[in-house]
Amino acid sequence: MEKEQLIRGRGAQQHVPNRFSSHSHEMRDDFLNFCANEGEEASDPKTTFIRTYPKTIVNKVTSPDVGLEYSLNPYQGCEHGCVYCYARNSHEYWGYGAGLDFEQKILVKSNAVELLEAKLRSKSWKATPIVLSGNTDCYQPIERKLGITRKLLQVFLKYKHPVGIITKNALIQRDLDILKELSADGLVRVNLSITSLDDKTRRLVEPRTATIKKRLETLSFLSQSGVPVSVMMAPIIPGINSHEILPLAKEVADRGACQVGYTIVRLNGAIGEIFSNWIRKAMPDRAEKVLNQIAECHGGSLNDSRFGSRMRGDGKIAEQIQAQFQIARKKYLSGREKPVLNCQLHEEYKDGQLKLL
Repeated sequence: MEKEQLIRGRGAQQHVPNRFSSHSHEMRDDFLNFCANEGEEASDPKTTFIRTYPKTIVNKVTSPDVGLEYSLNPYQGCEHGCVYCYARNSHEYWGYGAGLDFEQKILVKSNAVELLEAKLRSKSWKATPIVLSGNTDCYQPIERKLGITRKLLQVFLKYKHPVGIITKNALIQRDLDILKELSADGLVRVNLSITSLDDKTRRLVEPRTATIKKRLETLSFLSQSGVPVSVMMAPIIPGINSHEILPLAKEVADRGACQVGYTIVRLNGAIGEIFSNWIRKAMPDRAEKVLNQIAECHGGSLNDSRFGSRMRGDGKIAEQIQAQFQIARKKYLSGREKPVLNCQLHEEYKDGQLKLL
């Protein structure tokens, strides 16, 4: 297959059936439609935005591999269109497909701010860092118009509650005023996803994300403003970006990153088919080599659900990647650490408010 056959501006190249449902969702004409103005324009730019009103918004994370206890995702589905995204499978629980549906049918959690405020006001809630994103990007393009993430940050600031942020979008710069106030009290930590220094790679793998230049500028902007920022090279895809570990670590260290982390790509559920279909169109000359190397990192399978090893992989290729990161951290980030978020201020805030009642 030739590259011209790619659906421009989208990661997934196909609709894939939902494994859990035979029903499809019809588009209605009252949904909010919005075309991204950052990243690549899509061949079919129409995206459907569906307002939802969940009963809860803060999710307990039970996986021992991801390093967070609670997450909050104001949006389900993501226009960024990263072809490898593990969150694609979660779209099936809402009745949609993990392929193009994930990028074109975005659920907006319209009552997210009210639900968060109720959670933080609860007498039973004990301050623990809550991470914005964790599943889909809280700064994806629709955030520019709706501003739900900004309002959530204002709630965290009001209640003096610690918050983490995971994003690959330069839009986070918009909220510097709130981030600086949170940072002054040790209440925020940003994890910026930068997977390559090559924008050609970025356009193929992460088609509607902020450019590499903008992400590097965002790293410099935040770190120089006193907001702690770590960088995640997530995922490392053998044969695509695995050769960039050392130069990327040097670049982000020079721009103020306090730490660099990584995961190795794994293609669970429907993502194996989506990724395989994509790479045979986007990189036909090396598709099989890349797929074989990914499988080599996961016991011979693209799918890996083993706690403890699924995020890091095993085998020679995984060991080589791990060794490169050890060298990178020692050479470029020695002595740097992620700050510990402050949980005490929220408890003091609640104690003070209760005394007023």
